[in-house]
Amino acid sequence: MTETAVRTSLDLHALQQRGATIRFNLTVPELYEAALRRGEGVLAQDGPLTVYTAPHTGRSPKDRFIVQDALTEGGVHWGGFNTPTTPQVFDNLLQRMLSWMEGQEVFVQDLYAGTDPSYQLPVRLVTEMAYHSLFVHNMFVRPTPEQLASHTAEFTVLNLPSFKADPARDGVRSETFIVVDFTRRMILVGGTKYAGENKKGIFGVLNYLLPERGVMPMHCSANIGEQGDVALFFGLSGTGKTTLSADPQRRLIGDDEHGWSDEGVFNFEGGCYAKVIGLNPEAEPAIERTTRMFGTVLENVVLRPDRTPDLDDGHLTDNTRSAYPIDFIDNIEASGRGGHPQNIIFLTADAYGVLPPIARLSREQMMYYFLSGFTAKIPGTEQGVVEPQPTFSTCFGAPFMPRHPGEYARLLAQRVEAHGTRVWLVNTGWTGGKYGQGHRISIRHTRALISAALDGALDTVEYQREPFFGLVIPSEVPGVPAELLNPRDSWADGSAYDAAARQLAAMFRQNFERFADGVDAGVTGCMPQHAE
Repeated sequence: MTETAVRTSLDLHALQQRGATIRFNLTVPELYEAALRRGEGVLAQDGPLTVYTAPHTGRSPKDRFIVQDALTEGGVHWGGFNTPTTPQVFDNLLQRMLSWMEGQEVFVQDLYAGTDPSYQLPVRLVTEMAYHSLFVHNMFVRPTPEQLASHTAEFTVLNLPSFKADPARDGVRSETFIVVDFTRRMILVGGTKYAGENKKGIFGVLNYLLPERGVMPMHCSANIGEQGDVALFFGLSGTGKTTLSADPQRRLIGDDEHGWSDEGVFNFEGGCYAKVIGLNPEAEPAIERTTRMFGTVLENVVLRPDRTPDLDDGHLTDNTRSAYPIDFIDNIEASGRGGHPQNIIFLTADAYGVLPPIARLSREQMMYYFLSGFTAKIPGTEQGVVEPQPTFSTCFGAPFMPRHPGEYARLLAQRVEAHGTRVWLVNTGWTGGKYGQGHRISIRHTRALISAALDGALDTVEYQREPFFGLVIPSEVPGVPAELLNPRDSWADGSAYDAAARQLAAMFRQNFERFADGVDAGVTGCMPQHAE
């Protein structure tokens, strides 16, 4: 632990002297009792704790700030999701939060971020909500009794959902705030019950700290085969990242956040935070089972009168979640680690029906699509979305990336080149037409495509290059109809496909203009050439 971290850690004992009741490292049953006693949630059938977080049923990226000081001024890529604030704003908020905590009941969990001991970050999470304490107990790496006895936090999260900021007084945008200070090694959160801010706050911290140590931080899931072959799955919400990495033939390393070091891949987390709206028990039985287990936190999941979860009811939000320890899944890699990946899958849900179901990427294309981070929102996912809308999220996780996107792309390229990793673009979206006209590619075919990529079946087949994006498409894949592989062949009207492809290509080109000056010509050359 650094001297700075010691100097700036919360003095919880002083708070106790000022009337606060501190609950240190309560067990799961104790946290259940506290959450129910405090009215934070209700019990679902079979034992999950069900909580509701309205009005915030998701993260608040526009209310996230990073303190700009001598440490971060040159290291953070300011703009976009990285909004600067001052040390004074942080200090004033911290002092007001400490005063608010006097006489309150407070819950503390001492945990780790990272399964690799060489890169573990000891963290302390302090919150007014027992439910948040249970959530982080599930999501982070839990220490052994011996580790807990010597645990010293190097980063602290202080999260008080009931504390609301005064924007005019506190220098923030709204009553909700997430303020990260890398010098003080603290995150302040207020005005939102949504527990995902705890885990994503530390994820952003790791994304800033680890590149300095040569580790590539990644917003991806990971699994490992019987022969020790590791695969990574990058993808935004709705692309199938969690579903496709939960393969019964492969062990799950983790479902969301990982690092890639000189030794291999390691999970940042000790749990999973699965989206469960519309969950299919047949396609995702392991995840569905967690919604019926004691210890799971169900977030914004509607309960029927008999208190069984209704996973198809999204009237509160489509962002319904199940948060559970990773060992609630049977087929896992218990160490949370694996070797260097043999394959990387970039998942996209193209609602325009243009991109192929699978394509092999060159090094330059890998950087291009990694920086683009494309998927599409479909009607019904958000209020006001009536037509497919493109979403470009740099590095498949722009809100969590404090550094310049090019830094992450170069780190990934270096790892891929050093270990001969194959990279694939997989479209889990539409074929035969855009959303509303064509149909979504079946999960059965997507699994067959990924299995063929992972087991080497695509290493010897012939490929063809499509004209709009320059993507190389296999001519045959076992178990997949040939007409599905080239998306133009799946459309009844080839000229309509060409028009849709030009439209999507133009969106890609417009998005990438912001990166053109910061990447080499080979990457820029991967932009679609038929945008007009």
